[in-house]
Amino acid sequence: MADAATVSEEALGAAPSPPLPADALIILPVRGMVLFPATVLPVTLGRPRSVLAAQRAVREQKPVGIVMQRNAEDADPLPIDLHRMGTVANIVRYITAPDGTNHLICQGEQRFRVLDYLTGWPFFVARTERIPEPSATSDQIEARFVHLKGQAIEAIQLLPQAPNELLATIQGVDSPSALADLVATFMDATPDEKQEILETVDIGARMERVSRLLAHRIEVLRLSQEIGRETRASLDSRNREVLLREQMAAIQRQLGEADEGKSAEIAELEKAIANAHMPKEVDDQARKELRRLQRMPEAAGEYGMVRTYLDWLVDLPWALPEEAPIDIAAARRILDEDHFGLEKIKRRIIEYLAVRKLAPDSKAPILCFAGPPGVGKTSLGQSIARAMNRKFVRVSLGGVHDEAEIRGHRRTYIGALPGNIIQAIRKAGARNCVMMLDEIDKLGAGIQGDPASAMLEVLDPEQNNSFRDNYLGVPFDLSRIVFIATANMLDTIPGPLRDRMEVISLAGYTASEKFQIARRYLVPRQLDANGLKAGQVGIADEALRSIIEHYTREAGVRNLEREIGRVLRQAAMRIAEGETGPIAISAGDLSGIMGPPPFEDEVAMRTSIPGVATGLAWTPVGGDILFIEATAIPGNGRLILTGQLGEVMKESAQAALSIVKSRAGSYGIDASRFEKTDIHIHVPAGATPKDGPSAGVAMFMALVSLLTDRTVDSDTAMTGEISLRGLVLPVGGIKEKVIAAHRAGIRRVMLPARNRRDFEDIPEEVRQQLTFVWLERVDDAVSSALEKAKQSKDLVAE
Repeated sequence: MADAATVSEEALGAAPSPPLPADALIILPVRGMVLFPATVLPVTLGRPRSVLAAQRAVREQKPVGIVMQRNAEDADPLPIDLHRMGTVANIVRYITAPDGTNHLICQGEQRFRVLDYLTGWPFFVARTERIPEPSATSDQIEARFVHLKGQAIEAIQLLPQAPNELLATIQGVDSPSALADLVATFMDATPDEKQEILETVDIGARMERVSRLLAHRIEVLRLSQEIGRETRASLDSRNREVLLREQMAAIQRQLGEADEGKSAEIAELEKAIANAHMPKEVDDQARKELRRLQRMPEAAGEYGMVRTYLDWLVDLPWALPEEAPIDIAAARRILDEDHFGLEKIKRRIIEYLAVRKLAPDSKAPILCFAGPPGVGKTSLGQSIARAMNRKFVRVSLGGVHDEAEIRGHRRTYIGALPGNIIQAIRKAGARNCVMMLDEIDKLGAGIQGDPASAMLEVLDPEQNNSFRDNYLGVPFDLSRIVFIATANMLDTIPGPLRDRMEVISLAGYTASEKFQIARRYLVPRQLDANGLKAGQVGIADEALRSIIEHYTREAGVRNLEREIGRVLRQAAMRIAEGETGPIAISAGDLSGIMGPPPFEDEVAMRTSIPGVATGLAWTPVGGDILFIEATAIPGNGRLILTGQLGEVMKESAQAALSIVKSRAGSYGIDASRFEKTDIHIHVPAGATPKDGPSAGVAMFMALVSLLTDRTVDSDTAMTGEISLRGLVLPVGGIKEKVIAAHRAGIRRVMLPARNRRDFEDIPEEVRQQLTFVWLERVDDAVSSALEKAKQSKDLVAE
């Protein structure tokens, strides 16, 4: 009976079960299928319980009860999850496939109803009541029988590929109940509908239900057949029309009456190709496609594709325009007009332009402006285009995850287009434009390919002189384009792509720089955006400084501009209501317009008790301060870390505690305290993930402060990685972190001594207002930052 050897209950992990009672039946739950009496269906076994039940039935040559579960998604149903009525089935064959799956061929025998389920077996066993088929006949049942058989035959004949064997089986059935069950088995109905038919014992009601469902399926098949005939007729008509048009065009050519409109279009395209100054390879391809277009009827589906392709070829700027010489003095003036501060950045741009002026044909580096949002990366690219007197075009790469967005789509279907690079060049209308690749760090990879890899050819001066877009199919020279990229963070840019660019970092603005930017650029721009004139509204300098210090906390000026616009909209409302005279906005007016300040100086408040230190962190949107809190609770020496810390940050906390334990005596800490105390380190803003080694010094200071009961100076912030030997190791993002400390009101910053090389990158204004302590070892931090500690003069650099 079975093609595979039976498996014992012990082999499947179940204890030997007792023999089955005489009136009990093994129950096999199935999903999404219903077995009717007198029909044969395959059943696939996937659950170990079902495999065990089937093999027990095969060994003892007993029938099984096929019952459908109510929810097909339920992987481990209970008896309450199964329908109460099913079909007794004989196992005709048991098969184990080569892939290890188990299959049954079951023949339905009779309906049954579950009375109750029994326990003691590793599969479902139930006491059942078999339901005999009604044998009474009447004229009404005979009539329904004939009607249902006619419906079944009609439905089979409407099928596209009707099986003759099924038609012969239907015609040979002479039992009303057998006919209803057979039709229900092969009818396209839902499992729930079939279960309702199975549970309908009365033969008249059962045939009525089957007939009603079958009538609906017949109507659907008729409509489908009618739609198919209409579609074929439409296609035949279209093919006939194309053939007639081709014949008419041939007759017109013989009579010399060719379509004048198409001839004029071909002549116009031929003239455009001649004036496009294409390279020879591209010119040959364009003329080849033009000859195809000339022989092609206008009604052909490919006509529009070829015409669009030729339009793209003739519209692209193949010829190199005459370049105006670069005026370095004018470029310097433009950069100063458009941007305040950023002296190192502007100096690097002037150097770049100077090299382009002296060696126009040299392979200039590709600049990548990296920094937080709102610091002016995109506007720097626009300024470079102005200084070079070239067209500017921007390509947004954020969220691009399809390689075809860079290289273009192949001309294999209607609607194909070139990639964003070629589209931008056509939009600029110049082969030597300044192209800004915005948000290059947000390129994604998907099943359509890796666009970052496609950008390698675009940004490689050795290759991009013959860039081949998939849509064009011909090389295009990108070597004269000035590419400028922008990014918020460099970690997500693949290494080979980052290697092709020279990264210029924009860390952010100081408070005084923000004030000058607001006064020079943001206020005039928002006055114009809100329909105001300079004489109508005035914002006091103290009001601008208050907005910067108390209503915004950012590296750039984007939120600052929004807040200025918010203030000016309030003034615009007053003027629109009829108020006359200039409106002056002072710092005292801000709370009434913008509400209470959302930011406050919380450093002194947080560090006023032992166990709290102020750290410095780097984020993709600029630097920020980070509070490290530590507390001691009775316990057995555990270290508890909270605040959604990454693995590296957790390791820094463990290293900090180890150093404190190893030097407990020198700091006046009772070493036995560690054995009966749990140390809990928490970094607030627990919903924000944090990681990195640069909080090591701050964690160490928080622990020393806690265990010595001495507070850390409230005006001091620190950063640095620590080693188990007590060394302070260098970290990155010094410029951003120091600017964030200055923005938060910190007056003293402790940095790793090996980060002195980054001191010159810090803005001069910030350097003058902060005191810097350079740390060689963690002991330097203890002597400099803890309460009542004296600073060592040789560690301080003004």
